[in-house]
Amino acid sequence: MSRKTAIVAFKVEEELAQILNDLPNKSEFIRKAIVSHLSMACPLCRGSGVLPKALHDYYVSVLPEFSRRDCEGCGGTVDLTSEPGELTPEVRARMEQFFRGGPILCDNCYEKAPACDDCGWHISPDQVKKHQKQAHPH
Repeated sequence: MSRKTAIVAFKVEEELAQILNDLPNKSEFIRKAIVSHLSMACPLCRGSGVLPKALHDYYVSVLPEFSRRDCEGCGGTVDLTSEPGELTPEVRARMEQFFRGGPILCDNCYEKAPACDDCGWHISPDQVKKHQKQAHPH
């Protein structure tokens, strides 16, 4: 993480000052807003890092091909681009399963798939034997 060493000050209307003061971390919010406005926010971490413009533009062009996956249950498309703060607890659990190495399932298949007794991941019935062999070879 980079050290912040410079201080920048600017004047705003009283109403905007109050809105900023009510934020949990106004410095972080202002940094992200400025970086985002300059189109340099890292598209991988969505703004917690900064890239040179050329790298930013490259990653913005290639990331769409990685933003969707096929559901391992029904083959439908699963969108991976949602902000974590916008996810319901159910969708968050489904996404965390995938990002921790488990299968990616759409909402419908995830609800239908039974949870593994050992790890809690939802596994399509036709994949249970393979999952047990790979994830729990005891």
